[in-house]
Amino acid sequence: MQVLSVTPEIFPLIKTGGLADVTGALPIALAGKGVTMRTLIPGYPQVMDAFKKKKAVHQYPLLQGGKASVHAVQIAGLDLFVLDAPHLFDRPGGPYGNATGADWPDNWRRFAALSQVGGDIAAGAISGYQPDLVHAHDWQSAMTLAYMRYGKAVGTPSMITVHNLAFQGQFGAGIFGELGLPAAAMALDGVEYYGGVGFLKAGLQAAWAITTVSPTYAQEIRSPEFGMGLDGLVNMRSVDLYGIVNGIDTETWNPETDKHLVSNYTAKTLKARRPNRAAVEDRFNLDRDDSPIVCVVSRLTWQKGMDILAAVVDGIIARGARLAILGSGDAGLEGALLAAAARHRGRIGVVVGYDEGLSHIMQGGCDAIVIPSRFEPCGLTQLYGLRYGCVPVVARTGGLADTVIDANEAAVSAGVATGFQFAPADTGAFLHAIRRLVEAHANPAVWTSMQRQGMKADVSWDKSAEKYVELYRLLLSKRVA
Repeated sequence: MQVLSVTPEIFPLIKTGGLADVTGALPIALAGKGVTMRTLIPGYPQVMDAFKKKKAVHQYPLLQGGKASVHAVQIAGLDLFVLDAPHLFDRPGGPYGNATGADWPDNWRRFAALSQVGGDIAAGAISGYQPDLVHAHDWQSAMTLAYMRYGKAVGTPSMITVHNLAFQGQFGAGIFGELGLPAAAMALDGVEYYGGVGFLKAGLQAAWAITTVSPTYAQEIRSPEFGMGLDGLVNMRSVDLYGIVNGIDTETWNPETDKHLVSNYTAKTLKARRPNRAAVEDRFNLDRDDSPIVCVVSRLTWQKGMDILAAVVDGIIARGARLAILGSGDAGLEGALLAAAARHRGRIGVVVGYDEGLSHIMQGGCDAIVIPSRFEPCGLTQLYGLRYGCVPVVARTGGLADTVIDANEAAVSAGVATGFQFAPADTGAFLHAIRRLVEAHANPAVWTSMQRQGMKADVSWDKSAEKYVELYRLLLSKRVA
């Protein structure tokens, strides 16, 4: 089975979040299951620099304002089509904006071009390659499915994975004339969205199937609270809606072999975590004692519940835990957490920014990781926590609810608990979960059982990849000969 994936990010070439981890890991996981996935990505500078031999397999004399070409390359075990369009992608900064964080004003044009090329490849534009199915990711590639629907690839099965419904790609109606779509597409059942053009909405409308990155999130986005204005359309398409939990790269994230760690360990050698714990204490200037170290590895944003964390830091310390925080984001939240660290020297440490190696050491040395998100389509950090014996404390939402088994009395008695859930996502419920955590940590038998149970959990891509294959086959069975 040949599947074309279209995405704005892919690890290890370009990453701003979990999307890249998914699109980078899924092709490898599918390879052993009879699926060959090739991925179309934009030719950002870091992507173009990753390969030297450039031989175009398709040329565009004019694509959204300039010349462009598509190159077929293999990088890091991935089969890629790279869209080389310097006028759109050869610029400094991140994939979506400049160094100051402001979005590029022509993002609609950049990702319309990516999607148009995806639609062309689906229709057979590249000699010798014809995908059986097209899999798009998030708003930046969602229009691929609209180009297929209104073009020559209308009969090719397609699906879209929503990694976060909050990001929708909404633009003014004035851009429609430059998209190269027929006038009929500017309609309620097409790309039109509240008088403008909605990229994600167009993909949701055109896709043969819609997936989200957890079963709970798939149900949550049917409600006004989580549907972000698209719940009506999502409910209309509910028969085609599926939730498949993400996996993680269990080779990169393996405490037995992780080169970032000071000391490697397994579920049978948890005492070997102690040097990692000492490294965390040193890096975050924490007192050395037996109290639990609770860590945060997150964007510091409202969605991630970091304002809730900032409001309860004093209470967390009062309940006997220490805090190690790694992240960046909202300046006000950064300031509040740095102020808390100044108030509680030796009990709270904050590193503003992101450090991949340090994040591994935190998972390998801290006792617990807190994720108080208001909504979380899947979440990966709790999966890393399970893998590393760093017990997750999570809000009961989205993929967090699907992947962490709460340490209620029955689960603890049965020896199946892997973490702590709390709801609603507010200060009272959060602090109650911290109290439960501290009490459990004081019982070595209970705590060790939770760590080992979490480390036994299958957080690999294997089961999830099987579910994608099943869905691909279902869509292919619906194809009209």
